[in-house]
Amino acid sequence: MKYYFWIPLTLSILFIIIAKDLCAQPWDFIKEKDGIKISTRKELNSSLKSFKGETTFQGNVEKISSLLGNGKNFDWWGNNIRGIKVLAYQENKFIQYYLIYGVPWPLSDRDLVIEAHITADTVTGERTVLAKPLLNVIPETPDFVRIRKYWQKWTVQPMENGYVHVLLEGFVDPGGKIPSWLYNKVITETPLNVMRALRERAISNKPLNN
Repeated sequence: MKYYFWIPLTLSILFIIIAKDLCAQPWDFIKEKDGIKISTRKELNSSLKSFKGETTFQGNVEKISSLLGNGKNFDWWGNNIRGIKVLAYQENKFIQYYLIYGVPWPLSDRDLVIEAHITADTVTGERTVLAKPLLNVIPETPDFVRIRKYWQKWTVQPMENGYVHVLLEGFVDPGGKIPSWLYNKVITETPLNVMRALRERAISNKPLNN
């Protein structure tokens, strides 16, 4: 199977539009656990909510950026990831990958094709990874429900004394028939679990893959 990838001008414009929309609605604080603050808000043009998680800890910006933007270092991702395949990658530029999410029975598993655009501020040292779905790249199959509405943004900001501030914002419409209780749990527990796993991996002594 052949995969095609490119980043047209319209894609760059879309990233800008998404970034501007991130500030369109106020966040509602939900809870704080293990030093991670979780908030939600109503997503624009949707009845579903988006999420935000943020935390500060001692860590290395370069290492965290590699964990977020290098497909060889996705070992810290959650157990609900049944499969992952990197389709294309350019260091510190972008990464494309195909994901399969495990969903509790009797619901169908989900799949998603993503392109993440990676940027770095040479003055502040801040890193961002902004992801959106890629359509018409991998054919859909009846085995999975394809996620079509999705965005996610990581912001890694260096601070004084070796600390970093990590911010995760995102939204996912799982498609199909998902009970509201399950969706509400996902949008609060998922960012909490993901950020906790990232922090643990970032401060561990386990070497990264290049």
